[in-house]
Amino acid sequence: MVVVMYQPDQFRVEDVPQMHALMRGRPFATLVSAGSLGLYASHLPTVLKDEGQLGIIECHLARANPHCKELAAVEQALMIFQGPEGYITPNWYPSKAQHGKVVPTWNYAVVHAYGRLEVMDDAAWLRRHVSELTAQQERGAARPWHVSDAPESYVSGMVRAIVGFRFVITRLEGKWKMSQNREMQDREGVVHGLRQRRQDDDLDIADYVARQIKPDG
Repeated sequence: MVVVMYQPDQFRVEDVPQMHALMRGRPFATLVSAGSLGLYASHLPTVLKDEGQLGIIECHLARANPHCKELAAVEQALMIFQGPEGYITPNWYPSKAQHGKVVPTWNYAVVHAYGRLEVMDDAAWLRRHVSELTAQQERGAARPWHVSDAPESYVSGMVRAIVGFRFVITRLEGKWKMSQNREMQDREGVVHGLRQRRQDDDLDIADYVARQIKPDG
């Protein structure tokens, strides 16, 4: 079964470093597979490694999760990394006053990573993985928490309760739908509106749209 994402040309992103940046900036992904359980999805934190042509993702699931056995048998799985997203009101478009032919939409960035899974059930690998994952997420904290801060017996028990995976990426698809299909005056209106609203991912989206207005500026 071949799975693809709808990618109109103006929204398509093929730059691997750009997609990797989103995956690292938003490391909590949705892992989807199709097997004996049907379509099955799990949500999990990830660590992206610069290995191979497109990268390798390291992750883990609770051993009690039925998805673990399913993933050991499937040939391909999909990881979805959701970037910044937000509602765009047509009230921000100057063209609304000119002809009224406008409708609401949603701006967003997303990466689909397809690949092969390898089960990692070695205690040393799992300990290294959770230590790296913790360091990744604690980076920047005034007093970072370390796995070694917890009692050894407790950590060992927690490690036994998870199953690790190496996800070898075989294909990446990126989609940045950021008002590229609107005329310049409407893009400027979107930037202004987002910076005024300032909710959730609004400022991140505004910065991206602004870069498209003056790509050489």
